[in-house]
Amino acid sequence: MNYMILVSVVLPVLVGFILLFLPERVLENRQHLLKVTGVSFLACALVAVYTMSGAAGNRLVLFNLVDKIPVYFAIDSLGTLFAGIVIFIFLLAGCFSFVYMAHERNEKRYYSFYLITFGVLMGLCFAGNLVTLYLFYEFMTLASMPLVLHSGTKEAVMAGLKYLFYSFCGAYMALFGIYFLYQYALMSEESASGALGIAQYSETAHMMGFVVGGWLDTEVVALSGNTGMCLVAVFLMIVGFGVKAGCFPFHAWLPTAHPVAPAPASAFLSGIIVKGGVLALIRTVYYCVGAEFLRGTWVQMVWGILAVVTLVMGSVLAFKERVLKKRLAYSTVSNLSYILLGLSMLNLTAFTGSLLHVIFHAVIKSALFLFAGALIFVTGRTKVNEYMGLGKKMPILFGSYTIVSLGLIGIPPTSGVVSKWYLATGCLESDLTGLSWIGPAALLVSALLTAGYLLPISIRAFLKEPDYEVMRNDYKEPHLLMLIPIALLAIITFVFGLYPVPLIQWIQNGIAAGLF
Repeated sequence: MNYMILVSVVLPVLVGFILLFLPERVLENRQHLLKVTGVSFLACALVAVYTMSGAAGNRLVLFNLVDKIPVYFAIDSLGTLFAGIVIFIFLLAGCFSFVYMAHERNEKRYYSFYLITFGVLMGLCFAGNLVTLYLFYEFMTLASMPLVLHSGTKEAVMAGLKYLFYSFCGAYMALFGIYFLYQYALMSEESASGALGIAQYSETAHMMGFVVGGWLDTEVVALSGNTGMCLVAVFLMIVGFGVKAGCFPFHAWLPTAHPVAPAPASAFLSGIIVKGGVLALIRTVYYCVGAEFLRGTWVQMVWGILAVVTLVMGSVLAFKERVLKKRLAYSTVSNLSYILLGLSMLNLTAFTGSLLHVIFHAVIKSALFLFAGALIFVTGRTKVNEYMGLGKKMPILFGSYTIVSLGLIGIPPTSGVVSKWYLATGCLESDLTGLSWIGPAALLVSALLTAGYLLPISIRAFLKEPDYEVMRNDYKEPHLLMLIPIALLAIITFVFGLYPVPLIQWIQNGIAAGLF
């Protein structure tokens, strides 16, 4: 069973490379390509589901990298949560792409890297220690970059290079922090036990594995006299991994990359790939360093401030943006900071809100980007003021958009209100001077701005008279393979708002148990 973990990672990558180098003559037409791709998507997803459902607690060591640091996989509740989200969005965005990619070039290349990225994300979710996570974090950047520059335009190429540059800069910052923390992991068992009576410190920390509550011992760090440097190292890791999550001041790649990528790739980027940075942050803070080490320090305060600044700034920029996909990209910057703000509070309530928002944002933002792709596919219109009267011709599409928009705003009974409630409550429960009330205020301001840049699209679509072009063209609902994923995500947004308790209990009793 342990080897199924490896299969779930390697199989999509292998299939992706086979498809990439498969001669064109083998796939005689597009229908053959779609059949092969569809079977590949389904097979890889089923293998991943089987692996994470039956191998909880299992681990698989692949090899030792350096100094007996193993590269290995392990499955726990947090990895299972992220893997489940990846699989679900992967299938829906893949289904959507079968129609959408008909008007794009190089379909085979797109599906190849889509599969490769999926496999790498499985590796990221199942990473058993910090070194393995870092390796797959880097692989994730390399695998997903072709999705960004897929169109091959000058704008797409520049966006891809920008994405690569920012991601590598962030990764190198994180690498410095990992290297510094490893110095404590290398402390001999004798010195640790001799100074502090800790017999298991070296054994626990040496592999830099993920331990509930963290393995970094504050007494050992204090004894060494390097508490300040250790805090700096952790801060660099937070900022470095935060680059992928669009945290200020390293957010600029996100609104550049999303608009140029194909719509299903944008949904995958915004819904899933940016969550890779969130997963790395959670692993670092809660499973390596430990929340107690950061509580009350300048790192926690600065982290929270950066999250608040990014949260408000992203909402303001989204409000001012007139291109739909760019507006949604800035919205992603803002909403990822909701998650980072909750994580920075270092308490159970805010942590619960962050993980809830990881799930809900993945669902909602994937739906919004797929909506944008379907709308552009049918009408060719990219500006937010060009959709007057279209709701009357495409009621299911715009109705689904309206539901997920209400979810992102946080209006009951949609799911967004649940995560924001826990985030605001978690901020109020924190001991951080100022941020305990600035955080909820920022969430409220962001919600109002979100309503301001999402709801007018629905209002114009349903309540305004159509313009001449809309009346002249016989627009209708997009293809079912495009419409069903969007409608399904809208339904999930509504259902999670009505019945969030099982999810909350799983997070608090399963994932968060022992972290605080």
